[in-house]
Amino acid sequence: MTALGEAVRQEFLLEDGFATANHGAYGATPRPVLAAQDEWRTRMERQPSRFFNGTILPALRAAADRLGEYLGARGQDIGFVGNATEGANGVLRSQHFEPGDEILVLAHVYGAVRNTVRHVCSISGARMVEVPVTFPRPDDGELLAALSGAITPRTKLAVLDHITSSSALLLPIGEMIAACHAQGVPVLVDGAHAPGQVALDLTALDADWYVGNCHKWLFAPKGCGFLWARADRQAGIHPAVISHGYGQGFTAEFDWTGTRDPSAWLATPAALDFHARLGGPALMARNVALAASAGAALAARWGTETGAGNRAAGSMAMVRLPKGEASQAAALRGALLEAGTDVPIIPHNGQLWLRLSAQAYNEPADFERMGALIEQELAK
Repeated sequence: MTALGEAVRQEFLLEDGFATANHGAYGATPRPVLAAQDEWRTRMERQPSRFFNGTILPALRAAADRLGEYLGARGQDIGFVGNATEGANGVLRSQHFEPGDEILVLAHVYGAVRNTVRHVCSISGARMVEVPVTFPRPDDGELLAALSGAITPRTKLAVLDHITSSSALLLPIGEMIAACHAQGVPVLVDGAHAPGQVALDLTALDADWYVGNCHKWLFAPKGCGFLWARADRQAGIHPAVISHGYGQGFTAEFDWTGTRDPSAWLATPAALDFHARLGGPALMARNVALAASAGAALAARWGTETGAGNRAAGSMAMVRLPKGEASQAAALRGALLEAGTDVPIIPHNGQLWLRLSAQAYNEPADFERMGALIEQELAK
């Protein structure tokens, strides 16, 4: 395994002297993967007609096959999208809802997906139902009971987060899917943060649809997401943009939605190679441990707490700030960017929390510096 922390930072274009602690927001693409993307882009521009009429579709399917191997899935069940929200739009806007139907979401659903559900409800007459999530220190049993109890005969779809964005909670997604299926409710999983942060076997997980990002924790270029659809759930699913592949099958529709730059998708194999070179499973375990230790250290330093408590978590951690009100979140976030760190500040229950991310290029000193900058800004 390649040496990590400061030793691997030169493989990225990250700004020197900046305490980068927010990989979970947009990722950071390493130089070898950017080089692979540039090669594909050059190949595309060298002869666009040949590329779009002959090269692109087999290349996309080869990239999907490679991604499928990593995800425990078949490439033919994977369509590339720009990001997880785009994939969620494809599923949600392909369903037929009637007035009075219900769509379940978690209280910590990602904001853009919440808006998509709101939009679908506004044009169909369906209703969005939120399942409460205890925070901090969630209890899996309480969550599963609340989820099962929220299902009614009018529940047509459940949209469940694998790892919540606003609270960095790694949820018992397999048990949640099973609870919904037990009552005949199909499940769309928002796994935006999961690939590259936790091990995945989509076939075994057996959701109906699963969307994820490769540009966050898998090191792919920006704009690389996917929609996995179980074989019996592909009919009638369309991308957010309808184009020439309409009616020709799941992969045909998602592979071509018009002229666009597909180089981020085609660089996915290079991203997977880079992730493996840095350790693959060992890298993920190291990041989980670093996030947990950094979160615990900051909570002890401030006399506060972490969001997950003692339960399993991924490569992100939530830490409650020692002071501050919800109305100050945006201003504090902006001040921290100016001061030299980019940690998100998120209000929960009237208190301010930070969400830190641990990736290959991070080491404990990054989070110590971040904590000091936060203290300086709070003192102001």
